[in-house]
Amino acid sequence: MDLETVMQELEALGTERTKKTYISNGAHEPLFGVPTGKMKPIAKKIKKNQPLAEELYATGNYDAMYFAGVIANPIEMTVADFERWIKDAYFYMLSDYVVAVTLAETDIAQEVADKWIASGEELRMSAGWSCYCWLLGNRPDSEFTSEKIESMLHQVEKTIHDSPARTKSSMNNFVYTVGTSYLPLHEKAVETAKAVGSVEIKRDNKKSSVVNAFDTIQKEIDKGRIGFKRKYVRC
Repeated sequence: MDLETVMQELEALGTERTKKTYISNGAHEPLFGVPTGKMKPIAKKIKKNQPLAEELYATGNYDAMYFAGVIANPIEMTVADFERWIKDAYFYMLSDYVVAVTLAETDIAQEVADKWIASGEELRMSAGWSCYCWLLGNRPDSEFTSEKIESMLHQVEKTIHDSPARTKSSMNNFVYTVGTSYLPLHEKAVETAKAVGSVEIKRDNKKSSVVNAFDTIQKEIDKGRIGFKRKYVRC
């Protein structure tokens, strides 16, 4: 399938209701409003196709950019490719659920995520922390060093309340993910979550939300899900 055909198929799947939902979360034109589940039949036909993914991402159309992440072949992507993708990721559904997810399937994931976390830019930082969430929730604990993850927990404890909104959300998810999926530091994550407490996240044109990693970890403890790992990063 070529770019024009895929764009036509995506457009046919769009709904006004979904489009409004995406826009309320930060998407802007151009977009079709395609429910992500409806993309699966097209993805099955295409499988992985990095050149097509690059064309789709470059359109600036939100649905096409999202679908690019679905069919991307991460092992073909370089640091420069991910820098280009994050530069064009204009809101969190792209930075955290397209770019960070795709990055998490590469061998350069930690290297790139560390750079983004240190960038001082809201969505890059958010993508960096989110990438670690995807990594920790999928890869064996042996792929990480406890010293590094513990230092990141310490960084969250010291800086989360003064961080930008989307970064706050991803940092909170990081503490929760360590507490749930990284057994060597489960107790440390619980301590960090208690120390951080509730985190207020202010959003444009919406009510502020409050998140609490300790409460979320406790729910997973109650369900007996500590140590949980996803089989796949991308569905």
